[in-house]
Formats: sequence, C-alpha cells, structure tokens
Amino acid sequence: MTTIRHTFPHEVEIVENIFVPMPDGTRLAAKLWRPKGVGPVPAILEYLPYRKREGTRGRDQKMHAWLAGHGYACLRLDIRGTGDSEGLIEDEYTECEILDGCDAIGWIAGQDWCDGQVAMYGISWGGFNGLQIAARRPPALKTIITVGSTDDRYATDVHYVGGCLSKDNFDWSATMLAHNDLPPDPEIVGPAWRDMWQARMRANSPWILHWLSHQRRDAYWQHGSVCEDFSAITIPVLAVSGWADNYSESVPRLLAGLSGPRRGLIGPWAHSFPHDVTVEPAIGWLQEVRRWCDHWMKGAPGGMVDDPMYRVWMQESVPPSTCYLERPGRWVAEAEWPSPRIMHQTLHLNPDGRLAATAEGVDEMPVCSPLWVGLAAGEVGRYGEDAEWPTDQREDDGGSLVFATEPLPERTEILGAPQLHLRFSCDKPMALVAVRLNDVWPDGRSTRVTLGCLNLTHRDSHEHAAALEPGRIYDAVIDLDDIAHSFPEGHRIAVSLSTTYWPICWPSPELATLTVRTGETWLDLPVRPTDPADAALRSFAPPEMAAPTPSVDLNAGSAARRSVTRDLLSGEMVVDFPRWTYAREMPDIGQTVTSDAFARYRIADGDPLSASCETGANVVIQRKDGAFGHHSTGRLTCDATHFRVETSLRITENGATLFERQWDERIPRDHV
Repeated sequence: MTTIRHTFPHEVEIVENIFVPMPDGTRLAAKLWRPKGVGPVPAILEYLPYRKREGTRGRDQKMHAWLAGHGYACLRLDIRGTGDSEGLIEDEYTECEILDGCDAIGWIAGQDWCDGQVAMYGISWGGFNGLQIAARRPPALKTIITVGSTDDRYATDVHYVGGCLSKDNFDWSATMLAHNDLPPDPEIVGPAWRDMWQARMRANSPWILHWLSHQRRDAYWQHGSVCEDFSAITIPVLAVSGWADNYSESVPRLLAGLSGPRRGLIGPWAHSFPHDVTVEPAIGWLQEVRRWCDHWMKGAPGGMVDDPMYRVWMQESVPPSTCYLERPGRWVAEAEWPSPRIMHQTLHLNPDGRLAATAEGVDEMPVCSPLWVGLAAGEVGRYGEDAEWPTDQREDDGGSLVFATEPLPERTEILGAPQLHLRFSCDKPMALVAVRLNDVWPDGRSTRVTLGCLNLTHRDSHEHAAALEPGRIYDAVIDLDDIAHSFPEGHRIAVSLSTTYWPICWPSPELATLTVRTGETWLDLPVRPTDPADAALRSFAPPEMAAPTPSVDLNAGSAARRSVTRDLLSGEMVVDFPRWTYAREMPDIGQTVTSDAFARYRIADGDPLSASCETGANVVIQRKDGAFGHHSTGRLTCDATHFRVETSLRITENGATLFERQWDERIPRDHV
C-alpha cells in the first residue's frame, strides 16, 4: 500500500502556469512546484504532450509535489502545440521538440529559483526525449532518469516488432490523433485559445501516414535513437523499466552502450512508475529519485551510485493467467552489464521435438501457421489490468513447431536476451517468424516467458530488406526480449516457432511455409548462476507519494475488455483491446473530461489480406464556457502491394460540428 504524504521537510508552493519563452517567440506552458522560502535549488523537468492542465494533473501532483517538498523545483512542461503551449505538433520526437527542450533547460537554469542545475525525469515519451536531449548536451542538464523508454525508436517502440508491422502502430496513431486537437484553456492562455484550437484542428493528421512511409530502419527512425551514438550521452543516467513493459530490453542496452555513470533497474512492473503500480511489489521510487538527484546535484554521499550497475526482479514461475496483480520473486543484481557471470547455454532443436544440449541429426520440419496463432498473445506492452497477459500457450502451440527439454533436474534461472539461431528455407518471398520461450508445467500448462519476432526479409538488417528466394537455405538470428525468470525443477523449457502472430504482427501478404533445419538450429539461453551477494542488497523503502489533486471518477459506462471472438462458419476472428474509457471531474479547475475509445482487430483464417484494424475515439472536455469534443474513427487494411489508411475526424463545440476532415491514403508495402 502506497503511503500518501501530506507534510514534507519544505512547504510546497504551486504555480499553476508559467510560460517558458522559446527563441522564435513561441511560449511553452509549464506548471511549477517549488519549496517555499528555499532557494535557489536544482530543478527537475518532465516534458510531455499529454496536457498538464487536465490530462496528467493528478499523477503530476503525486510526484512533483513530493519531490518539491524534499528540496527541488519541479516543472511539468507541455510540448509545443499540446496542452496550453503555443505552436503546433507534427510528430513525435521531432528536431523542434528536442531543441525546444534544450532551450527550456537553459531558461530554467537562469531563473532565480534555480541554482543552475536541471535534471530530466519521465516515463515513456518523457523518458524518450530525456535521452534524446541528453545526447545534445545542454550545459545545465546534469542527469536524466528515464523510465519505460528506448534507445532505439525502430527496434523497441510501438511501431515495428522485429521489422514486422506492430499492432500498436495504427492504434497509437489513433490515440495521438484524439489528443492533438484538444483546445487549450482560456484561463491559462487567454482569448487566444480559440485561434490556437482552430490551428490545431487544421494541422492535426494521422501520424500513421509518417510511420507507414518508413517501414525500414532508415534516417527517420535513426533520428532520436540514441543507440546511433551512445558516446553523445556523458551525464549520469538512471534507466528503469518493468518486465511487463514493452521497453524493458532498452535498459540493458543502455547499460552496455553508455560509458558514463549509469544504473539500471527492472522490476515486475507494467508501463508505470515503480511507486504507483498495478503489478506488485511497488518500491519507494520517489525516495530513489531523491537519492539519485541528491548525489548528482547536491553532492550528497551514497545514493544509488553505491548499488550494483544492474538490479532486477528475478521472477518466479507462475501459471498462465490473463492478469497478474503481483509477481513473486526476489531482487538480484549484477556488478556490470554485460555480466561475465552469465553462462550461455546452447540448446539444440532436434528432429524429435526435443530441446537438448546435443544436436541429434539434421532434419527438415515445415510449419505454415494458421492465422489464429497469436490470439493467445495478449498485449504488446502492458499497463497491468484488463486481461492483457498471454493465455495458456498450448492454444498457440497447436499451430506452431514446438521443442521442449526433458523435465529440468534442477532450478534454472535466466537473465538476459535469449537468441534463436535459425537455419531455414521458405516457399514465399516474404515471411515472418515468431519465437516464444515458454515455461511448461508438469501438468502441461504453458506460460510464455519471453517473445521475439522477425520479418525474415530483414534477416541481415532492418536497414536493408531483401526478399527470400524460395527453397534457398538462410540463417537468421531472432532476438527475444530480455527477461529474468526462474524455471523450477521438474518444469520444461520450450521453444515455439510460428509463421503468424496476429494481431501482434501484421501478417505477410501470403501464407508462407517455413522449413526449419533441426540439428542446425539452436537456442542461446542466458543462464544466471546464483550469487550469495544478492541477499545483502540494500532494501527499498516502502512506496509513498503526495496527495493527488481533487478528482471524482464518474460513471463512464462499460469499457471494452480484451476479448476474442470467432465465427466458426466464416472463419473471421475479432480481437478487442481496451482503450482510454473514463469520466473524470476535476473540481479545483472546474473541468470534466470524458473519453471512450476502442481498438478492434479482424482477420479471416486462411486470408492474410483480410487483416484490418479499426479504431474509434471520443474525447470531450466540459468547462464553464462549453463542451469541446474530438470524435474520430480509423481503419487500416491492406492488399498484396499496399496498406490503406482511412480516417474520419470531427470536432464539436457544445455538440455542434465545428470542423471535419477525412483521409484515404494508400502506402506501398515495403517487404512487410
């Protein structure tokens, strides 16, 4: 249970809005928390597009008031063109966004309440741009804390999965479309709010049109991917994620790639801050942030710098379930990463379906998976509720090649990224492979441990796709996501291979038969020996935070839950995912926000060209001067050569249509 703090070492002063001027005259809106009567002090900046006024109001208060009460000036800054900031937003992580962030840091450092030192802190988008701005080295930026983010915008984000089109690509575009034309608040920006709003309506467009135009890892994705040059980041970095998050694998990559002071922390969490979780156990995360910043900006001794470089939650085996509110396990650590302690165990995929330490002859085993493989997959990245986890993997195994060890003679723990070294041929020019590492219980139940997918036209690189020559033998390496997991004695380790994984990966244009050469294909498993030093690790404090701003959750109706339906006559399968559905009143600012949204994926078994994603979003802000709404629908479909994007947008004021626009675009498929 998280403790709510109402008193702190310093009284907290809140400035609802200040404007941060940019060199071109544009003003960015920020909310400021600072210790009253104390200063100047170091500043902590969080930089997001999610509307500080009403969008992230409650969660901002819980964190920034706590940190301000412990001696920091904290700012929540709206990105240009979002919330109450002037200008327009055109895409995520643009050059303008990064430069604005650098300029904002310089301005903050020059204020009389700041001592000239700034840290950046944030999850997801705010973690992304923290890394990107750190690579530009603004002089006043002293450290960053990046949570649930990535160093590689192509390989580890919501757009592409191993070079396959991710289910979240269109879905996320629809989410941002629903937020980018919401109006600023006249109580903050004054009479200019309507002109700003109308400019946003005209500029808003589905970002999927950008993202689908770059289906390889080209310069578009390399921009903002700090893995292109890790040496550009020299300040201390604290990188954090959760094993249930989409971004966990970026933490070990940052530890391996950066050369400056750095620490990595991965818990059992979903896409959340570690003190405010849906997957327990939570930790005293804000205390960790304070210790880190106290060390790097106040010269306090100790801090997390005394901890091992990489600390993770070693997860115990759990039965398959669509929802986990707690993951049993323990904290373990490695002094450096990559760790010389990790032993790489080779397990060969053998002709009899056995996974073993020795290769037992070469054979050819074909697989052409039905399109229902993947219905047991769950979400790409998880928030922790609404049945987001994979179900029993025996469902998907029915359409896959499966290789399993004998029952384990002893407990086996892994830490790192398993790799499948695949030798194969294919009968089609385009194909994908999904590789699942599963924990098989003695009674046959199967829990997915980690996953890797690869568009096989990207077998050599994500930059240079090349069609497959039917019948030719190729080699490919499939990287599975990093994980920490304990396989108990008596369980089996299993590898499952499929040529479809809908809706996580958009299917290839034709159903392909992949022929796996067993005996020449093997799994590299990162086995972690036990370490007695784990028992002496410093304990985390219990979680705590400041009280949120007042809010009342109203009846928003029934939100969609993740569900799978199948028409046994037509073969159509429909997967629904929950999206933002809520109704929240914020009495301190006199606003109520309602939102309902859905994402629906359809496909007919046997026909990969029937794949579609449908989205809908309705967001209404009710203020004393009226009700202002966004209403949109979208649809992504395909044929053998093109993707088709159809989107309809309508803006309302007090229920009356104020603005409308439609898009219907065809974008060529590029080996996807």
